[in-house]
Amino acid sequence: MDINKIMADLEAKHPGEKEYLQAVKEVLMSVQNVYNEHPEFEHNKIVERMVEPDRIVTFRVTWLDDKGEVQNNIGYRVQFNNAIGPYKGGIRFHASVNLSILKFLGFEQTFKNALTTLPMGGAKGGSDFSPRGKSDREIMRFCQAFMLGLWKNLGPDRDVPAGDIGVGGREVGYMYGMYKRLVNEHNGTFTGKGLSFGGSRIRPEATGFGALYFVQSVLKEKSEDIAGKTVAISGFGNVAWGAALKATELGAKVVTISGPDGYIYDPAGLDAEKIDYMLELRASGNDIVAPYAEKFAGSEFFAGRKPWERKVDIALPCATQNEVNGEDAAMLVANGVQLVAEVSNMGCTPEAIDAFLEARITYAPGKAVNAGGVATSGLEMSQNAMHLQWSEAEVDEKLHTIMRDIHEQCVKYGRQADGYINYMKGANIAGFMKVADAMMGQGVC
Repeated sequence: MDINKIMADLEAKHPGEKEYLQAVKEVLMSVQNVYNEHPEFEHNKIVERMVEPDRIVTFRVTWLDDKGEVQNNIGYRVQFNNAIGPYKGGIRFHASVNLSILKFLGFEQTFKNALTTLPMGGAKGGSDFSPRGKSDREIMRFCQAFMLGLWKNLGPDRDVPAGDIGVGGREVGYMYGMYKRLVNEHNGTFTGKGLSFGGSRIRPEATGFGALYFVQSVLKEKSEDIAGKTVAISGFGNVAWGAALKATELGAKVVTISGPDGYIYDPAGLDAEKIDYMLELRASGNDIVAPYAEKFAGSEFFAGRKPWERKVDIALPCATQNEVNGEDAAMLVANGVQLVAEVSNMGCTPEAIDAFLEARITYAPGKAVNAGGVATSGLEMSQNAMHLQWSEAEVDEKLHTIMRDIHEQCVKYGRQADGYINYMKGANIAGFMKVADAMMGQGVC
């Protein structure tokens, strides 16, 4: 495999799509050696086919605001690969949404879904619409208009969306309600639905919970326990909330949360009241964490700074892509961090990843760490197909098993001769091999 040629061809066809190109290069660098052991992959151009999405749906979303004025946004759905199952991936509503970000997310989703062992392909979608500052009725009208442009491309065995940044249970409910009306079927398309109409228990917490189950497996591999460890978390939304909740429950001390305005350092650690307050902060719509320091004595707010300057045992990026850069990584390494696990998608830049690997710090990529969210979505699809609903204990047990299995796959392909486990390499190879084998079995199509 000539990575330089593949990347040059991609850059020529997709200039300026830096997030997408970054994600592709990371995977290709990891799988190069194993790919070269399979000449049949090269003969069938598996990589060249795998790095391009199957299709991209782009559409105009026109809706009325509360003043009766017409508003226009752009909607997207990137259906990346369905070799192992129907397309599956979230929908993101945020002003930063563009094709580069959605293609990177859809590409990553393909391998993440493969790691879960559930039959799900990879996709991602969204719009440059921002829910911030919008009324509930405006959000409902936008979601309904978004569905009008997308519904013909969805279905329980075709493409099953979910939530993402800017899309929670409310938005999923509005989109599914409109989809159900258009197709005249209650077929379960969409995950992250309300419990009263086909949703799964612990879905809001699943990404954070699953991440901590993965971290537990990593520490167990090193004959260590999470109890007593100090943890830095970024973000303060559902993902960070779930991670903080489970980490605290397991006996760790979470000492940071963050937002666009800066970060909170709380040396006493988060407790049940503080974790509940994270949801209050998110619900306020202000997208800031500074009020936390005013409410809880002993905590401190650091404006415009990131939590990675703190001395902790475990760092869990939970916010967005590339939030940990080379400078942040250098501080974490200097402060003796033991484990960096991405709960956000591609939370670390290539420079940061290189710094962790060079220092032999355990680093685990988002496609493995945060797979608990889509795994639970897959479990929701199973429940919908069987017309039943499992208990919280049943879902949690299945989530535990899936995350342990993902860890075992990473170890299988990532353990090096010196004993160091390169989780990035392990996750990329495990996901790639499953998708490549499925593509080979289905011929050139």
